[in-house]
Amino acid sequence: MSTFTSLFLLLSILIMSTQAPFASADFYKDAEITWGDQRAKILNGGRDLTLSLDQASGSGFQSKNEYLFGRFDMQLKLVPGNSAGTVTTFYLSSQGAGHDEIDFEFLGNSSGSPYTIHTNVYAQGKGNKEQQFQLWFDPTKSFHTYSIVWNPQRIIFLVDNNPIRVFSNQESIGVPYPKSQHMRVYASLWNADDWATQGGRVKTDWTKAPFTAYYRNFNIKGCPKSSSGSSSCGSSTSSNSNEQWRTHELDAAGRNRLRWVHSKHMVYNYCSDKQRFANAVPAECKRSRFL
Repeated sequence: MSTFTSLFLLLSILIMSTQAPFASADFYKDAEITWGDQRAKILNGGRDLTLSLDQASGSGFQSKNEYLFGRFDMQLKLVPGNSAGTVTTFYLSSQGAGHDEIDFEFLGNSSGSPYTIHTNVYAQGKGNKEQQFQLWFDPTKSFHTYSIVWNPQRIIFLVDNNPIRVFSNQESIGVPYPKSQHMRVYASLWNADDWATQGGRVKTDWTKAPFTAYYRNFNIKGCPKSSSGSSSCGSSTSSNSNEQWRTHELDAAGRNRLRWVHSKHMVYNYCSDKQRFANAVPAECKRSRFL
């Protein structure tokens, strides 16, 4: 990729960053704190939420509703300074055996080192589909929007409305895909210094505690679970802007941005891990990851 092309794509990404979706969120209405005692706090009339971690405990919250497909946006400002050993999360998950899950995990760093975004997809209890990225900006200086688009055809991970990963439905070749279990939105801040930073070699420095992550603009456009247990969206294919997530796919510009992220900022791809998959790569890895 030429220098000119790289600069053009970076400029496109910065422009897209200014177009990331914003919404008036109310954490009191849409979420509930689930653990951490007073370490999780809803502030500013429900517009903001902070999670803190100290040596005794982390903290977390979840959405009040469960969803089957949708677009899920969250603005985060990550733990600044020496955050090694900490993990800040924003993810979807069902419960019970054979659960489904779609993960954004932000792995803390030593001061001056970049954060790592860890993504994964579980279907019917099976994950092991990790991809990791390092960002082209400092995610501790200001808020950025992290989004999950989940529809029957594909899952798209976005940062400031720029795609960083696509996981397509490939059930036709025997790859499980999360499509039948309602999931809640979860977020947490917790200690994982046994693996989070440099494979666990760098431990949490508790003299820096408490560690705090900041959340705002929690926005969901999706199909909440109805009182009968079914999805409330039915089978409509509305072109309404609030429902574009139903058929969301990448256009040519989106695929170019995705290629740029993968070539410049991907640091781990399970599909390329020959030591882990010495005999045969997973079936989905044989098809383009840009579809």
